[in-house]
Amino acid sequence: MMWHSVLNFIQSQGSEISASVRVPPDSPWFQGHFPGEPILPGVAQLAMVFDAISKAQNKALRVSSVRRIRFKQIIRPDDLLTIIAAPLKQNDGSYSFRILANNETVCSGVMTVEEQTN
Repeated sequence: MMWHSVLNFIQSQGSEISASVRVPPDSPWFQGHFPGEPILPGVAQLAMVFDAISKAQNKALRVSSVRRIRFKQIIRPDDLLTIIAAPLKQNDGSYSFRILANNETVCSGVMTVEEQTN
């Protein structure tokens, strides 16, 4: 079971990924983080970006690095989010990404993924 809902997923011919996502109030990420003032942890935000990249590549991936991560605003239960990820020109599996809420960047950074080997 997914802990977030992907409402819309688009991959452009230029390989840019765009996904509309909502995290429901009953998501396990909000349990205990923080009682009476639930916020989505940064690791969950990165997991949503990874899920979008994995869906676009349609293969088993793993995160090899994240860098230049900036958490700028709090994400609350049921916020409508837009994830935008675009491959960087060096073609090494790196994606520049942004998570938006109300057309404002709430998180940004660079995630590098590679194919998972057994």
